Amino acid sequence: MNIRSANQADLVAINQVIHAAVMGWKLPERVKQLSVTSHYYNEIDLKYLDIIVAEENDTILAVAALENEINISLPERDAILLHGIYVLPEQQGTGLGRKLFREIETMAHSKQADAIVVKAQKDAEGFFRAMGLKKLDVIDSRRDYESRYWKTLNH
Repeated sequence: MNIRSANQADLVAINQVIHAAVMGWKLPERVKQLSVTSHYYNEIDLKYLDIIVAEENDTILAVAALENEINISLPERDAILLHGIYVLPEQQGTGLGRKLFREIETMAHSKQADAIVVKAQKDAEGFFRAMGLKKLDVIDSRRDYESRYWKTLNH
């Protein structure tokens, strides 16, 4: 298993992984069909996100993306947004998501972030809790995403 930075040539395969992952979510089919492309990455995202992939035999099996700068203020913490982790459905439960998350933690630490924040899809909440993230309280339901999780990084 190889984990590496993504490049423009990877975008088609990355978006195929995202498509497969989103279509596996427990949402109405119409919602998945309408929203799946909003999760895709493009050339512009490569400028503003640090995107990594897990591959085996030149096949991308999973992808994760981290904002490339600290962009969230929590009480007494500067956090960075984990944009997403997507794993092919047949690869879920194999440890790929965990490996990518550990790499994301290392990347966030190197950017001097105090914490990682993610807006988790309902189906992924158990994964993020298992990775040590805690649910953030909803203070303003008009503004705050309901399933936000965060984790303090050790420096």
